Amino acid sequence: MDKEERKIINQGQEDEMEIYGYNLSRWKLAVVSLGVICTGGFLLLLLYWMPEWRVKATCVRAAIKDCEVVLLRTTDEFKMWFCAKIRILSLETHPVSSPKSMSNKLSNGHAVCLIENPTEENRHGISKYSQAESQQIRYFTHHSVKYFWNDTIHNFDFLKGLDEGVSCTSIYEKHSAGLTKGMHAYRKLLYGVNEIAVKVPSVFKLLIKEVLNPFYIFQLFSVILWSTDEYYYYALAIVVMSIVSILSSLYSIRKQYVMLHDMVATHSTVRVSVCRVNEEIEEIFSTDLVPGDVMVIPLNGTIMPCDAVLINGTCIVNESMLTGESVPVTKTNLPNPSVDVKGIGDELYNPETHKRHTLFCGTTVIQTRFYTGELVKAIVVRTGFSTSKGQLVRSILYPKPTDFKLYRDAYLFLLCLVAVAGIGFIYTIINSILNEVQVGVIIIESLDIITITVPPALPAAMTAGVVYAQRRLRKIGIFCISPQRINICGQLNLVCFDKTGTLTEDGLDLWGIQRVENARFLSPEENVCNEMLVKSQFVACLATCHSLTKIEGVLSGDPLDLKMFEAIGWILEEATEEETALHNRIMPTVVRPPKQLLPESTPAGNQEMELFELPAVYEIGIVRQFPFSSALQRMSVVARVLGDKKMDAYMKGAPEVIASLCKPETVPVDFQNVLEDFTKQGFRVIALAHRKLESKLTWHKVQNISRDAIENNMDFMGLIIMQNKLKQETPAVLEDLHKANIRTVMVTGDNMLTAVSVARDCGMILPQDKVIIAEALPPKDGKVAKINWHYADSLTQCSHPSAIASEAIPVKLVHDSLEDLQMTRYHFAMNGKSFSVILEHFQDLVPKLMLHGTVFARMAPDQKTQLIEALQNVDYFVGMCGDGANDCGALKRAHGGISLSELEASVASPFTSKTPSISCVPNLIREGRAALITSFCVFKFMALYSIIQYFSVTLLYSILSNLGDFQFLFIDLAIILVVVFTMSLNPAWKELVAQRPPSGLISGALLFSVLSQIIICIGFQSLGFFWVKQQPWYEVWHPKSDACNTTGSLLWNSSHLDNETELDEHNIQNYENTTVFFISSFQYLIVAIAFSKGKPFRQPCYKNYFFVFSVIFLYVFILFIMLYPVASVDQVLQIVCVPYQWRVTMLIIVLVNAFVSITVESFFLDMVLWKVVFNRDKQGEYRFSTTQPPQESVDRWGKCCLPWALGCGKKIPKAKYMYLAQELLVDPEWPPKPQTTTEAKGLVKENGSCQIITIT
Repeated sequence: MDKEERKIINQGQEDEMEIYGYNLSRWKLAVVSLGVICTGGFLLLLLYWMPEWRVKATCVRAAIKDCEVVLLRTTDEFKMWFCAKIRILSLETHPVSSPKSMSNKLSNGHAVCLIENPTEENRHGISKYSQAESQQIRYFTHHSVKYFWNDTIHNFDFLKGLDEGVSCTSIYEKHSAGLTKGMHAYRKLLYGVNEIAVKVPSVFKLLIKEVLNPFYIFQLFSVILWSTDEYYYYALAIVVMSIVSILSSLYSIRKQYVMLHDMVATHSTVRVSVCRVNEEIEEIFSTDLVPGDVMVIPLNGTIMPCDAVLINGTCIVNESMLTGESVPVTKTNLPNPSVDVKGIGDELYNPETHKRHTLFCGTTVIQTRFYTGELVKAIVVRTGFSTSKGQLVRSILYPKPTDFKLYRDAYLFLLCLVAVAGIGFIYTIINSILNEVQVGVIIIESLDIITITVPPALPAAMTAGVVYAQRRLRKIGIFCISPQRINICGQLNLVCFDKTGTLTEDGLDLWGIQRVENARFLSPEENVCNEMLVKSQFVACLATCHSLTKIEGVLSGDPLDLKMFEAIGWILEEATEEETALHNRIMPTVVRPPKQLLPESTPAGNQEMELFELPAVYEIGIVRQFPFSSALQRMSVVARVLGDKKMDAYMKGAPEVIASLCKPETVPVDFQNVLEDFTKQGFRVIALAHRKLESKLTWHKVQNISRDAIENNMDFMGLIIMQNKLKQETPAVLEDLHKANIRTVMVTGDNMLTAVSVARDCGMILPQDKVIIAEALPPKDGKVAKINWHYADSLTQCSHPSAIASEAIPVKLVHDSLEDLQMTRYHFAMNGKSFSVILEHFQDLVPKLMLHGTVFARMAPDQKTQLIEALQNVDYFVGMCGDGANDCGALKRAHGGISLSELEASVASPFTSKTPSISCVPNLIREGRAALITSFCVFKFMALYSIIQYFSVTLLYSILSNLGDFQFLFIDLAIILVVVFTMSLNPAWKELVAQRPPSGLISGALLFSVLSQIIICIGFQSLGFFWVKQQPWYEVWHPKSDACNTTGSLLWNSSHLDNETELDEHNIQNYENTTVFFISSFQYLIVAIAFSKGKPFRQPCYKNYFFVFSVIFLYVFILFIMLYPVASVDQVLQIVCVPYQWRVTMLIIVLVNAFVSITVESFFLDMVLWKVVFNRDKQGEYRFSTTQPPQESVDRWGKCCLPWALGCGKKIPKAKYMYLAQELLVDPEWPPKPQTTTEAKGLVKENGSCQIITIT
């Protein structure tokens, strides 16, 4: 086998990885051990931080099949390395009678995918995971998932349960009987314990992990260095700060682990009943469950310990833990294809597509429904970390790193500082050698320069802004489980909104009904609750076709169903077990009208009714329910009126879908027009249908019939018109976002025209804007895929192009600049089916449609996620706001996902708003922008602090001096720490502005800002340093120098100097040191004020009272000790006495420095450069405010400014969507004309191109 082989595991999935095999090498281990000893353990640390180096340094390549260690690398943009040790699972320990029977069992297909189908046997049997002769299986564990060696595919693969490749037929035929005890024990050996184990690491383990962080190792190195240089106080202060930092970090990490552990551990071990093969029921612990076990769901409910598919009975489940949706969901048993009329036996079971029949781990079964003598049973399909809850916990335990430009730039910046430190390092060595300094001193001083350049407080300083922002968000009811995303929210330039419950009110109000009689629509009626309609099929459908249930006497379920049921005023009763027996096991749920609605004196039939059954009741029993499916867009029930021979089927759902399943002769001719009229007005329309079932359909047959056999050949009954009112705050919030040039997009599961209407009502689409509907059709009958373009308002017109006035085509202005890009007045709208076809067959159109796509209707949950990805692919920073129910994937995928859930922290999204209102979106973006600008301010300040201190020390090294221990302490603790933690306190600006903050540190404006301040600070420090030497009173300082009293001139000789060296061997006390100390101390404060920007992203810094007070206090203190020296302070800070005239001169230098710094930062940078070069247009990239073509403007600035510093020499805008917008401005074929068709070329797979054909 190829030794250099590389294989892929989890192919095509989110956690796809490359895998390489290695074996331990003794000689390499010996060499590494020697290296570790020689480097004093540093090599060991390096190998600890770098798994790739660790494996390559100690192992040799080997075939993956026989290796001892595997090296894994993710295939995403992060390319992260992991390593894992291969372990052996011995099956010989398992109590099976003989090796022969063992190998039979192995090849029997009791399986990884647990498939007993003979054709699949070789592919899926566990035999592929083992070497039959040795009965040993090789595996490794990565991120809580076990990967076993699979001989068939010659690769490692994770153990699958019944959730993949198992048909619905085999679930009933092969698995519904349960497992034998031997088989159960065997599977348990492979699948392991059914638990989601979140081990809380011991404090010691966490401490070691935290302390071995590269940053703390650097701190340790610095402390040792300072101690050897006798900077004891400063070293001690840094040690104390590091300990506090480590302890707070340990506390928060451990707290998170404990919280997660408690969340998972709740009810993780319960006693459950399982059915064995011989019908016996055994009680076991939930930790012993394995895929294939048949679990009995108790009558009073339980918390699910695994994922299981329901095969008997009905359950009412609260899934809020997974979805954030607190409405109970009804789960029914999986349709059994073997007794199905049509017999679609080959449909594969999938927990996602069959989620209405699947009970997920961690969800609460509130109550169960069953029929006399039958248990409610479910087959275990997934256990442990494979369950939906397990995957959720894994995503929290092993989050994907957040790739944000700010963090990448921060590392680049640190590298630049290290490079600067390198220059100082070399300078110090050369200067010291020239001055004949001792070797030991040279080493310490040159290394000291490096510790000065990389500031120890940087990580703490960088997180301060985010921590404060998180605290402010919590005050306004927004909870955050991923704090680093707050900064990213400052970059959002597009927000997707779910419609129902997000933009509009959660509940729908019944506006009216429009019944159909003799294939004709009657006029709309408002009141459904009347005597005339009480026994009509229309009302019977409203009464029975829903998923409502009584929980502790209160009617609950889907809000839409609830509204409809309340509108007819009926009563729902759930039968007890005794009553179910009375009703001949037919009616578990009964609905009936209130007595006052039943006609009292109906001449015909009333007496007969009374004779037929003593109580004159009219009630309907719901016999079978086919729950609502978003994929099918409908739900149906089978019901029977008490006393009737035949059963009835009722169906409700999306009008287009229902009409297609009805007899054409029962659907009114003007159905399409009536539907369109309602949807254009923004109503939510639901259609109803009914048919009488054949009398041969018995109760038992109905329980096993497929929904397709019921849902056809129906009679169309009419429409229910629901009004979905906009939330009061919606239009105002969207207007704020538009003013801030943040694009808004609607993603909904509702009807297209309703969505377009709501988009117009809330201001997402302006009245004068045109809406182009893209209707994509997949390839069919040898014809290629195509897109038909309609203009929404012209949908009802005839299909002659001449009928559309020329003004119907949107105006596309040819702009002189990119300023008005958003003014191109057209929007695309499409449904989920069209979106899927476009993604598959028209890849090159996707970016163009993303640029102006505003309404995406009838979108399935996974399509919402694909839309977010498509928008991110054209470089949008995407926010997503939804109610959490079916938006989980999209909320996680977006840069900033906000769930409007009442649960304090919906695990589905990084942000959760307690108030179910979209007003949280602008608040989050404002706080994000403030946090981002704070991070920039702090970073710039820390960079300047490093450079100022570095330059001070370099200047002093030139005269073999340095700053003193307490001078370092005063600068780092009293000035830097206080300033950093108070300058981060500025709250966010009160409104969103059109301007967006830069996304990275390496941008023209920021670089210019930092470089200009560095030059100014270095200039004024140098001025003070060299000017003091020119003073008439200046001399090389010695203990008896008295520059304050220049009258007494003293003679000095070398012997005195030698004595002095013993007193102050570091030569800290001198005039240059005092001058540099005072000027640099003021410079830190000047830079802090210059960088503390307020408007337009943060409140002005004078409103940050802590910062103002700290800066004033420090200014007064330093001014005081400079102008009026205090002997004790001078002694501690090792400051020497200088003439008063020089003190005033230093003050003048500082004032001029302050004036220049603040003028350059506030006036020149903000007023001139920012407006002309760095200002961004509405989309958030560069705006060119001159009337020249954009490119000339760039070139002009590129020539007159340093392109590398200003970053404006590029020919194309940075973001793909900006570049695309420029291209589309001059594209004559875009937007597509009305009534045209775009066809995919035959070779779409190869080039993905399309052509536009106008249909006349």
